[in-house]
Amino acid sequence: MLTVHHLNNSRSQRVLWLLEELDVPYEIRKYQRDPKTMLAPSELRAVHPLGKSPLIEDGGQVIAESGAIVDYLVDRYDTGRLAPPRGTPERLRFNYWLHYAEGSAMPPLLLKLVAMRIATAPMSFFARPIAQRIAGKLQSAFVDPQLALHLDYVNNELAQTGWFVGDEFSAADIQMSFPMEVAMARSGLGGRLPHVAAFVSRVQQRPAYRRALERGGPYALS
Repeated sequence: MLTVHHLNNSRSQRVLWLLEELDVPYEIRKYQRDPKTMLAPSELRAVHPLGKSPLIEDGGQVIAESGAIVDYLVDRYDTGRLAPPRGTPERLRFNYWLHYAEGSAMPPLLLKLVAMRIATAPMSFFARPIAQRIAGKLQSAFVDPQLALHLDYVNNELAQTGWFVGDEFSAADIQMSFPMEVAMARSGLGGRLPHVAAFVSRVQQRPAYRRALERGGPYALS
């Protein structure tokens, strides 16, 4: 049976969701982040050298990286419901969003988190103002403008149909759900992104999304 190595509060939640949408049987092996570092436990390195999640095992293969996992699961298990046919303009757009999610959307969101942690990290009284100034400058000069650029772009794309590929829900929406949920939790721009906010609300109401939450456990990204 297909196995998902599932880390709490992570990208692997959307893998569970995709499997629920596909109605594919699977088992979960759960891992918890270190409460201090928020990193994955070392046990995951026994499955893959990088020790990251998500990871799946299927048919003797270990597959890492969210986009690669989504592509594999769609190719192997989808019946044409969650991805457009190959060789079509819609499939090109589908592939674009699979890669955009991690290649373009997540880096500024991750930098935002890093800057916030620098500003609030335990340190000496004399070092704190310096760290806060560096973190603030990083956010104001680079991170926040990049976030605004990307999120305005995504918001305008979603304004067309409410989905990332055509008029119907697809696996690209599952892949894009994680950065959009993170954006709503961390960017501070939710009020100016009505289509992103509506997208996040809409996908979180899907029965398969809720079933994945029940199986995967609590999910918080703030």
